[in-house]
Amino acid sequence: MSDNPQRLVTVDRTGPGRFTVTNTRGGTIDFGTAVGDSTEFTPVELLLAAIGGCTAADVDVATTRHTEPDGFTVTVTGNKVSDDLGNRMTDLAVTFSVTFPEGEAGDRARAILPRAVTVSHERLCTVSRTVETGTPVTTTIKDA
Repeated sequence: MSDNPQRLVTVDRTGPGRFTVTNTRGGTIDFGTAVGDSTEFTPVELLLAAIGGCTAADVDVATTRHTEPDGFTVTVTGNKVSDDLGNRMTDLAVTFSVTFPEGEAGDRARAILPRAVTVSHERLCTVSRTVETGTPVTTTIKDA
């Protein structure tokens, strides 16, 4: 990765209530507004996925130095509310369910798991750190 701190994605409308986000490396994710029986992710679900994915990656790096997990699931929940502050998510919670094999390597991975989760939450996970600390979001309209 370059030393440039800027990250960029582009969102293109692909149909009614449907969009594709593209990163600078060419990766894409389709999402939508959950119209009808659509199974596509909504923007709110992508936010939850970003929080879970960010911290999962941090914890995975720390624990798999010792052994591969037998199971590794991160669940992220929150409540969507609309109040005087507008639409937003509250009560965000991240739950790790991680198991390691028996033996010395599994014991080491189990021992560092709590610290890895804490360090990710308090320092490393850019997504949850940004949500928790807050940052201004600006919007503009570019002349077409």
